[in-house]
Amino acid sequence: MSKKILVVDDEKKFVNVLRAYLEQAGFGVVTASDGKSALAAFRRERPNLVLLDLNLPEMDGLDVARAIRKESSAPIIMLTARVEETDRLIGLELGADDYITKPFSPREVVARVRAVLRRVEGETAPVEILRAGEIEMDLTKHVVKVQDEPVELTPTEFDLLAALMKNPGRAFTRMQLLDLVQGEAFDGYERTIDAHIKNLRQKLGDDPKQPRYLMTVFGVGYKFTEQE
Repeated sequence: MSKKILVVDDEKKFVNVLRAYLEQAGFGVVTASDGKSALAAFRRERPNLVLLDLNLPEMDGLDVARAIRKESSAPIIMLTARVEETDRLIGLELGADDYITKPFSPREVVARVRAVLRRVEGETAPVEILRAGEIEMDLTKHVVKVQDEPVELTPTEFDLLAALMKNPGRAFTRMQLLDLVQGEAFDGYERTIDAHIKNLRQKLGDDPKQPRYLMTVFGVGYKFTEQE
């Protein structure tokens, strides 16, 4: 069964082009042209991934992402003409997995969709369970537990935590972490890692002022503490 992609944008011509490229790549496509219908389509169709424009009528794209994240960890790729770093960071803090700035090639969008879905499916993940303190990560089942309670992470958050937990004590730069979780480091996107780390700390119950797991290495980036 083909993966289903929800494309949300109010530019009909743009949506039609993306639909054609995605369908040619073997994906099923559902579309919506405003925020409210996007949320309804998401709940009705339960897509495998959402391509979400930020500038939408009826309901802003950030509000749509916020609503989706309250009920699902389905991956979200944000599409926008906005170039301000603040907008990008807000989107990532809401749980978006990737951020593509217009204009862009439809082929690039298809490639990014495939990359995110590969991470979700864990095609290259070994059969392995990582444990540290009260955290347990099942890389095969894509499950994270803290004190035996399941914690919902986005695909990017999951990959970031796995990369850090596999290398306890090693300090990574932001660009190194981007390369590990996205497969390619994009110039100017280093600070997006900060948003993902902030989300992870909150979900893991890791106090940012006195973190137990995710440590900031000033002037470098982040590391996962070595556990006794």
